[in-house]
Amino acid sequence: MNQLQQMLKQAQKIQNQMSEAQEKLAAQEVQGSSGGGLVTVSVNGRGEMKRVKIDPSLLTPEESDVLEDLIVAAYNDAKSKAEGMMSEEMGKITGGLGLPPGFQFPL
Repeated sequence: MNQLQQMLKQAQKIQNQMSEAQEKLAAQEVQGSSGGGLVTVSVNGRGEMKRVKIDPSLLTPEESDVLEDLIVAAYNDAKSKAEGMMSEEMGKITGGLGLPPGFQFPL
């Protein structure tokens, strides 16, 4: 019975650490870019878009299709970086648990 209590305490500790890490990461921003930096998108640790910067050379009607594609690509780049940042931070917390690769805690 003592082992079960220890496991529950450890699980609670990990859950608290993960919540703190998620809050910290949500406040951080990462940038993704496309088109050689013509479009830059900033997202927070939750993957929420915060800012878009577009080079003025793309703001012409004939470039609208290119611009749309570049915004999507920049967002995907930034979101991927945010997910990597989150995964790295969670790995620090759960590293000693021997969880299978890709395992995600339901939060």
